Amino acid sequence: MVGRSGAGRTAVSAGAVGVAAGVAAAWHIGPAATWLPPVRRILSPALDGRGHPAHVALTFDDGPDPASTPHFLRVLDEYRVRATFFVVGSSLERHPALGRALVAGGHEVAVHGWQHERPWFPTPLRDAREVTRTVGAVREICGTVPRWYRPPYGILTGGRLAAAHRAGLRPVLWSAWGRDWTAYADARSVRASVLADLTGGGTVLLHDADGWSEPGAWRAALGALPGLLAECRRLGLTVGTLAEHGIGRVDTGTHPGRARRHR
Repeated sequence: MVGRSGAGRTAVSAGAVGVAAGVAAAWHIGPAATWLPPVRRILSPALDGRGHPAHVALTFDDGPDPASTPHFLRVLDEYRVRATFFVVGSSLERHPALGRALVAGGHEVAVHGWQHERPWFPTPLRDAREVTRTVGAVREICGTVPRWYRPPYGILTGGRLAAAHRAGLRPVLWSAWGRDWTAYADARSVRASVLADLTGGGTVLLHDADGWSEPGAWRAALGALPGLLAECRRLGLTVGTLAEHGIGRVDTGTHPGRARRHR
């Protein structure tokens, strides 16, 4: 039989464990609230990808993939536009020539993670290891030092956020996306989805691979790309990389991306 003092200690211990579990859960999942556009627009405009009002940052996730990425590189080269590619480390390791092609084309290579998994449970040690591993792969294969991090599915957690900061990466999500990973997406729907939220200073998310999307979904993004670039030109917006986007910088009325305006 447990005495009153023993029962009290057990209750206190159970309470402490419960509080610790609650704190751990909040630390893990709390940052994920930034997946919601209204939340990050209010709490973190930089995380929303807001930059210079005369510029649009064009970003691609989930590559590189030899079946699709070269098609995007061809269109971007035709329009003389440079973009930021958030690569999956394991894919980059399998296709190093594509990583080098990104850099040769003047594009920026950023970190999307080593794998493309949903963060159901806290794994801070694995998060740190895999982000660091991807940074190493980018440096070794591409010969560049990545600056940006976008987590798979855009879901930031405490572990992923800590891993990015430890690796010297700045997390960036997006302010407009094409919803180009779905089975019903086509060039028209992708274009309409992006333009519904596109403003100067915004960051656009598209996908140059379909490893975690509907098979062939990348074709919708590719089909929409020329029209999106043409619309940005019509609006007087320069399209370029996140490095050129001026996130967090004070607006001085000038922007280096103007010197490389696309046709």
